[in-house]
Amino acid sequence: MNRNPTGLSPRFHNEVPQDDDRERRVCDHCGFVDYENPRIIVGSVAIWEDRVLLCRRAIEPRRGYWTLPAGFMEKGESPGEGARREAWEEARAELEVDQLLGVYSVPHVGHVQMIYRARLLSDTIAPGPESEEVKLFPFDALPPLEERAFPSVSWALRHYLETRERIDFAPRSAPLPEADEAVPGL
Repeated sequence: MNRNPTGLSPRFHNEVPQDDDRERRVCDHCGFVDYENPRIIVGSVAIWEDRVLLCRRAIEPRRGYWTLPAGFMEKGESPGEGARREAWEEARAELEVDQLLGVYSVPHVGHVQMIYRARLLSDTIAPGPESEEVKLFPFDALPPLEERAFPSVSWALRHYLETRERIDFAPRSAPLPEADEAVPGL
């Protein structure tokens, strides 16, 4: 299906479309509105015998920093399926998803992160194409804050520790900035 009936290369300008309340990119030729909506990131706090799986990133952004196995959700998969796929792609890890741990909004980059609690099915792990290294860390020997790729890594690890003995809890969200500073090291 040809969405550009004019045959011209798209050219956009910014304007507030009729019946809208914010500026959007609008095609000069056909009036198509390019809605730039947040992308969904799915991932997991994956555990094996009280150790957590972390991946050292082999790609930008934050190459060389430690993160949870996570990435963009694909069309046609559920968030849990995406979390399992990302664990396989990044760490060759197979896991069983438990339940939603947290939903973290990161508006400045247009991401919504859905992080699950999960159990590794074995301790067999290996770097995938997006990881330099993968490792199972005891919670008392996690990489320091300055070696973690994103604040959400620390949020999810802290939220896992808060909920690991519980089966009934509401998914967590990003802490307020002053609360995030209150728990150094996690």
